[in-house]
Amino acid sequence: MTEEINNAIEVLSKGGLILYPTDTVWGIGCDATNEHAVQRVYDLKQRDDSKALICMVANDAMLERHIAKVPDLAFDIMDLSTKPTTIIFDEPIGIAKNLIAKDNTLAVRVASDKFCQYLINKFKKPLVSTSANISGEPTPKNFHEISNAILKGVDYVVDLHRDVRNGSPSAIIKLSNDGTVKVIRE
Repeated sequence: MTEEINNAIEVLSKGGLILYPTDTVWGIGCDATNEHAVQRVYDLKQRDDSKALICMVANDAMLERHIAKVPDLAFDIMDLSTKPTTIIFDEPIGIAKNLIAKDNTLAVRVASDKFCQYLINKFKKPLVSTSANISGEPTPKNFHEISNAILKGVDYVVDLHRDVRNGSPSAIIKLSNDGTVKVIRE
């Protein structure tokens, strides 16, 4: 696993795209602070950049570094969730501008699997985490369902967990600073 993490970090550091197993589905990832790398993800997915992407952090401390004010309720939601949960927060900080939604929000998930935690911790920056499919196509349920267009469009494919059937995409909850809570995807 250490070699895969080092290889992925080398690619991420140069603004490259990786294909990697996450705590939900196989994801396309890049440095979430690099605007050019984020644009490459939109281009690869053939996705309009008005549709924001998810950002993944290693832990609560990294979350607090990139969100101006994390509501206390966010920690309760994360602690009580029975599946990986992405929360849309107001006022992101230090993130690529084209990753931030027009309403100045950012969808963030704290990684729950060891590989992603180690990778993001060692990289010391959040990663983009978006499903490994062209926009509008079904989300691949395992590595072998990922299209050739995606496989050829990334700079590195992590060689771990390729035979594991993925779970479902994360739940998504919008948590505004005014206390409004809205479930976007269960």
